[in-house]
Amino acid sequence: MTMQRLCQTRPRLFLSVAASLLACTTADSEPPLHDYPTQARVEYVNECIANHSDSLANVYQCSCAIDRIAKQLSYDDFVEAVTYARYAGLPGEGGGLFRDSDQAKTLAKMYRQLEADAFQACGLAKS
Repeated sequence: MTMQRLCQTRPRLFLSVAASLLACTTADSEPPLHDYPTQARVEYVNECIANHSDSLANVYQCSCAIDRIAKQLSYDDFVEAVTYARYAGLPGEGGGLFRDSDQAKTLAKMYRQLEADAFQACGLAKS
């Protein structure tokens, strides 16, 4: 077999092996229950790291926390709940939207509890 022919056959062999492996791994794995955009996950992990001694060692625990939250809430529900929880402390009339309604109180409380449970399960102290 000439070198040219050998080089031409290897990519096909590699591609068929890669396709076989990909088919095996995707067939056995289940898609996540709630798939958050990568940007949202990265932002959460960065904020989590900053709130926990700014230690990069917490990257795995913070990633674990957002994964646990994603198992419980759809992305839209997460955005709504985290918004109420974060802005409930805003003073004045503008903050009233995030703290005064029953929905705001319920969602903020639910999110804080969910996050606390995720932190505990993932080995993070509540910030």
